Amino acid sequence: MSNEPIMQNAILRELSDLDRAKVMRDGATKWFDLRGTVYESDQQIEHAYFPLDCVLSVVTLMRDGMMIEIGTIGHEGTTGIPLVLGGDKTANHAFCQVQGNAWKMSARTFRELLSDSRTFREVVNRYLQAYLNMLGQFTACNRLHSVYERAARWILMTQDRVGDDTFPLTHEFLATMLGSRRSGVTVAAAMLQKAGFIHYHRGRITVLDRAGLEETACECYELTTRQFGEALRPRLLRIQPPGAPPAM
Repeated sequence: MSNEPIMQNAILRELSDLDRAKVMRDGATKWFDLRGTVYESDQQIEHAYFPLDCVLSVVTLMRDGMMIEIGTIGHEGTTGIPLVLGGDKTANHAFCQVQGNAWKMSARTFRELLSDSRTFREVVNRYLQAYLNMLGQFTACNRLHSVYERAARWILMTQDRVGDDTFPLTHEFLATMLGSRRSGVTVAAAMLQKAGFIHYHRGRITVLDRAGLEETACECYELTTRQFGEALRPRLLRIQPPGAPPAM
């Protein structure tokens, strides 16, 4: 069986041939539908997932049903962070933000790799550091920046992970991710569209002017992207500005 699928994930791509063979032998691809549940809060972790072309959201769910996104996971990372920290349950709810495939690995195999593979442990630790920095940045972002800036940041981060100009998005979903009222998000999206940065139609968004979005987004986008560094680069190189020649 070819190891090509797992090469789409930045963590699994850095493993040795021997470790990748173990990953392939003990895992499989898992399809997540849009808004499909990955983890429920306080759920025992049976498997860790490594997104290949899907994007997953980690959210905090309040008693009144309100939720806000506190983290996002794409092809640069994994849902196995609690396992890295010695836990066996998730504190938050996680679901699929953009449908697609992830690599499914048992918690047992994940722990074995942490113990036996220095490369896996080092790559996961680097990702963990970037992810924790992102969580801290998002906390400040949700408190200090406008919904207009945060919407631009969220769209850019999703495009980075999807690697395409167009992806599914509803105002209701974006409001949930940003922890804002739908009316405010609708106004922000309308402003972004009026500025020519995006086009929104029937639950799908197309990025028309990435440079304009980057100028509009709060500083958190640049800081977070810098934290993940090369992990996002393979996708970023596929995103071309309007009229640009194809990447070689």
